[in-house]
Amino acid sequence: MTPRQLDSPATLLWAVRLLFAEAVALALLTAYLLVLDFTADSTSVAVAVALTGFTAIGAVAVFLVARALARRSSHARGPAIVVQLFAIAAGGFLLQTGTAWIGAPMMALGVAVGLLCVLPPTTRALGLD
Repeated sequence: MTPRQLDSPATLLWAVRLLFAEAVALALLTAYLLVLDFTADSTSVAVAVALTGFTAIGAVAVFLVARALARRSSHARGPAIVVQLFAIAAGGFLLQTGTAWIGAPMMALGVAVGLLCVLPPTTRALGLD
């Protein structure tokens, strides 16, 4: 850890850790979708490849946001919150489609990381106070 990370508040550290966990989850989802792409019907290959590509782009974007937030970039907080709003919306959709076992934790994670990003210790650490 760098000296700057050592004096980071716990709220910022946990927000960064959870964002990195989200990036890993998206990377794993990308790998799973790749497996499905290779076993897809020939009529749905274009849609499957597009979904896999968007998921991979999402994983990279969340990783970059987490890395920027870890470096205390004040400009990274907005995108981090937007990512969490997307996670909450996706979790809500999953609740409506009957997969509450993943939708509810996804919404809870989105709310938790969003709150961690706006708590006063994180705001001060990012120089936004």
